[in-house]
Amino acid sequence: MSLWSRLINVFRGDALSREIAEEFEDHIAAAVADGVDADQARRRFGHIGSRFEASRDIRLIPWLDSLRGDAVFAWRQLKKNKVTTVAAILSIGLAVGACTAAFRLVDALLFRPLPVDHPERLFVLAKELKHSSHGDMVFDQWAYPQFRQMRALVKDQAELIAISYVSRIDLTYSSGDQMEKANQQYVSGWIFSSLGLNPALGRVFTESDDTTPGKHPYAVVSYDYWQTRFGGDEHVIGRTFRTGNEIYQIIGVVQKPFTGTDTGTMIDIFIPTMMMKNNGITRSDYQWFRTFVKVKPDINAASVRDRLDAAFHAFLQDSVKTFPMEYKSDIDAYLHQKLLMNSAAAGVSSLQTEYGRALAVLSVLVALVLAIACANVANLMAVNAAARSREVALRISIGAGKRRLLQMVLVESALLSGAAVGVGALFAWWSTPFVVSMISSPVAPTKLALPPDWRVLGFCAIIAFAVAIWLGVPTALQVSGVRPVGALKGDTVRWRGRLMHSLIAVQAGFCFLVLFVGTLFVTSFERLSNQPTGFSSDGVLTLETLAASPVKAVFWEQVADRLRSLPGVTAVGLSEWPLLTGESWNNLVSVNGAPPRQTQSYFLSTSPTWREVMRIPLLAGRDFRGSDGQLGAAVVNNAFAKEYFGGEDPVGKSFDMVSFSGGHISFRVVGRVANARYRNMREPMMPVAYLPFSEDYSRGTYIVRTARPNPLALTATLRRAISAARPDFFVSNVRTQNELIDSHTVRERILAMLALFFGAVALLLAGLGLYGMLDYTVFQRRREIGIRMTLGAAPGGIAIRMTGQALTRAVLGMLVGFAFGVATARHIQSLLFGVNATDVSMLAAPGVAILLAAVMAAAPAMLRATRVDPAVTLRSE
Repeated sequence: MSLWSRLINVFRGDALSREIAEEFEDHIAAAVADGVDADQARRRFGHIGSRFEASRDIRLIPWLDSLRGDAVFAWRQLKKNKVTTVAAILSIGLAVGACTAAFRLVDALLFRPLPVDHPERLFVLAKELKHSSHGDMVFDQWAYPQFRQMRALVKDQAELIAISYVSRIDLTYSSGDQMEKANQQYVSGWIFSSLGLNPALGRVFTESDDTTPGKHPYAVVSYDYWQTRFGGDEHVIGRTFRTGNEIYQIIGVVQKPFTGTDTGTMIDIFIPTMMMKNNGITRSDYQWFRTFVKVKPDINAASVRDRLDAAFHAFLQDSVKTFPMEYKSDIDAYLHQKLLMNSAAAGVSSLQTEYGRALAVLSVLVALVLAIACANVANLMAVNAAARSREVALRISIGAGKRRLLQMVLVESALLSGAAVGVGALFAWWSTPFVVSMISSPVAPTKLALPPDWRVLGFCAIIAFAVAIWLGVPTALQVSGVRPVGALKGDTVRWRGRLMHSLIAVQAGFCFLVLFVGTLFVTSFERLSNQPTGFSSDGVLTLETLAASPVKAVFWEQVADRLRSLPGVTAVGLSEWPLLTGESWNNLVSVNGAPPRQTQSYFLSTSPTWREVMRIPLLAGRDFRGSDGQLGAAVVNNAFAKEYFGGEDPVGKSFDMVSFSGGHISFRVVGRVANARYRNMREPMMPVAYLPFSEDYSRGTYIVRTARPNPLALTATLRRAISAARPDFFVSNVRTQNELIDSHTVRERILAMLALFFGAVALLLAGLGLYGMLDYTVFQRRREIGIRMTLGAAPGGIAIRMTGQALTRAVLGMLVGFAFGVATARHIQSLLFGVNATDVSMLAAPGVAILLAAVMAAAPAMLRATRVDPAVTLRSE
């Protein structure tokens, strides 16, 4: 019989049995037809049962048939205990789903190779600066002249590619269209050929498109942008768009699924580097892009790095010659920078730096939750196995070997594991994009490639196998302890108490660790989000506005007057950019001709009404006047006064702003204001000097305080008013000030929310596990309890005796979890804010939570122990 037929017969079940029975009857009927007595014919045929089994074994695959039979039996057992089965599947499924979601995020952000030719040969250059006055830093910004030198040096070994940081630009495809947003990136003309990328439509850049500054205003769009923005229209080739004063022509669409090298950010439009403005390709002090290295086949990456390192340090030696004397203290650290060549196979982005460690921590947390869930269900299955000891004894009595019994247990575990993984996959399918949407924002949209490919399926298969083994092993140990004679007489089979209590200790330890880390994250988020900002953000709307060319400040102020006349607007101010956007302008400061201090001070140009709109208290002096721009006036905050004037009143005093080139610009302090956060929420209050908004600006931000609860409701009205007042102005971005504040706590908010969720799940699972174990212990030892009560033992003492060992193990597990928590806290310190892992409150909260859960879990078992009736129990025994 063919293998295929035998495989099919495995699943035919009763039909195959009927065929074999009919065949046997045909043989007997044939013998009877030949004159043999029917009973004699049956005796000649032999034992029907043995012949039947032998015939079945020939017609199918025996081991596969036994698996099928065990699967059917396991399914019936799971259906028999519906509530328990559903609870087990949901608890493990939730944990498995969290693990899978974490894997998808980590894989998409850190490990998934870029869809380019030989990503393993792609690297990115970075610089490591140690022991400078600003601390240790690693950064990957490069200047184009240096890039050219290095590219020429290693031309025979590798290709260097310049790729700028992502810009969120405003563009329009025709004068009548509204302004749109798109992610743009400047790239070397040879990027697509170097990465092995072909056009899906039209053509991509060549090196000749990137040789002459400003001469090739071409653009290549990504396949994803082509589909979402143009619906796959083939007539997109040749279309033009305007951004600022520049007009670009689309010449091609790059093949999918490439959307750039910035993991987490989909690039819509690629532009040649030579189209960079502001002399960005000629200035050696203008570092605006990353340098990627595509190593040629059979070339050692280390040899390429060594050659680049020599050129890098030669460049450093040459560049320090132009440093002003004020920067001499940093020259030694600057000259000893280390060149790094890191793998860029999975791309390079700020998201990897910001969220990589956070995802690693969450992965550990969800793995601990999965361990707790598996331990619980393993205990549950072991208890069920003890309850089925009579059934197991019967199987052994009729000839079932331990191998077959273990197979039966593992098949049931595999079914439970498979169902849980299925539930987990659905949870991960929903939760992963949800977490990504929490990271994303309208200003910086985040998008990760999350296909359900072989990587995800392989991870799910590994998880399913691991869970099946974890669930099956304790039950298998239980089955191996069954003694047929005792079980058939009605003796119960005791679960191995030492291992059970050890599992309780492990659950308590894991639970403490999850709750401890969760407490750190929740407290960190609370303290960061409650940081004082120094200004009032409620009802404030920021409208970042661009002009086609630099416009005098008086015209910017005229538009502000127009906005003040609108209903619902209470005040309007101007600044170069809003507070807490991350943008900054910093320089060194000199007072009374002394050498500048190494403290970085920040500057911001604002209008006379800006402070009033932001409600930053004026402490001394006055605010700006219309004539202050020509006089070099400045308003400083308390931190500035403390740093440079010893905390004395700075009004009437002067200081110099020292630029990188060594130039000095003098300012006279006319006012002192309270501290306000400038760049982000994590920094302390930095020294800030506010300067008059009095020059020609091509960009500015209108800060509008509204009387409405939802300031965004005025967005359309404000946009129209700005366009009507100045047709050459267009609003590029509208955000509330509260939205800007919240953007600085996104990571902390996500960590706190997820850690709190997983902590609650871990606590619930640990409590259920302790409850199940104690309840089973009381049930198993009810005879002992009856004897003790007959001899006069107090009910309270019995209850404590029955539960004391388990509670002691739980406390021991908590202590171990505490030790691990303190040891690992330093690894997550960079994710925390204003939190010390050794604070009493950080340690007490998870301990108290677990103890309360343990008491609540132990209460039903203790109550049951005190209600045992000795007479009834001993009579039944």
